[in-house]
Amino acid sequence: MAGPAVVQAQADLTALDHDMAGPRAQVLVLGTVHLSGMPEDFRPESLDPVLDRLAAFNPDVITIEAISGEECDLAARHPTVYGSDYCADTDAAKAATGLDVPAAIAAVNRTLETWPEQPASAQRRQLATLFLAANDRASALVQWLQLPESERRAGDGLDDALVASLNQLATRNNENYQVGARLAARLGLQRIHAVDNHTGDNVDVADVQAFGQAIEQAWDAGRAELNARVEQERALSQGRDLLPLYRYINHPEHLRVLADVNAGAAMRAKSPQDYPQIWVAGWEIRNLRMVANIREAFRERPRARVLSIVGASHKPWFDSWLGQMQGVEIVDARQVLE
Repeated sequence: MAGPAVVQAQADLTALDHDMAGPRAQVLVLGTVHLSGMPEDFRPESLDPVLDRLAAFNPDVITIEAISGEECDLAARHPTVYGSDYCADTDAAKAATGLDVPAAIAAVNRTLETWPEQPASAQRRQLATLFLAANDRASALVQWLQLPESERRAGDGLDDALVASLNQLATRNNENYQVGARLAARLGLQRIHAVDNHTGDNVDVADVQAFGQAIEQAWDAGRAELNARVEQERALSQGRDLLPLYRYINHPEHLRVLADVNAGAAMRAKSPQDYPQIWVAGWEIRNLRMVANIREAFRERPRARVLSIVGASHKPWFDSWLGQMQGVEIVDARQVLE
């Protein structure tokens, strides 16, 4: 009987950029809580110490955990695959501009190609309108926040309904707006990049309810250690300064526990249909595609300083996979936040 085949030596991809020309891209992955779940008395100014430290890192590319207008358009064209409510609609912006999502994305790209160093307020209002039509609300808010308050008004494509929408976004408890958009506006960036992706975790199972129950049971079996950490998160969330919270959730031990509950507990769980393992496959695909989208955001900028803002449970996968890419150096979030 023949023995197992001898595994051939694999190429060491980690050494390919050791003598690269020029500096590596610096990528900081910031694990975040979802601000929609913060206490009722949450105030955006409690994030100011976090924003101060992120501003000191001085990113020139910022990515957020949001679905891009391009993917939203893809999903809208395949409702039998993704459902009819995959993304928010752009009806109000389309009525104001006459542009559907693909046309608006093209208009945004053309506008940014010739964007001046000192844009006029009218140009910012017009670009904000285009971003809204492109289903890129966070980038629209970046433009809006860079306008003087006296210029945050209707005109140049923005009608009263879109102005109301932008004002509402500015107060929404969402890290994409309160961290990503506020920071981008403060740094004078023109946009942020939506990198979330759900095309690969749209699993096809026979019994959706049983699938969900199997995943919940797997997590419940493995979350004893996490429960204590969740209580500490809640306590830190009450503070007027959220920097200690962000330090806590970006600590390697906290991330280890999150990863073990998310994937480790699921991989250990038994299910006749292998539902927990199927969930992990979808989770990995989602993270792989998000990481690819982050890489695309600085593809033409090999020396970029990149900030990726994402739910803390994604951070271990982001750090690991982005860190394997050529010319990429992962920045320690703890050092930035200390």
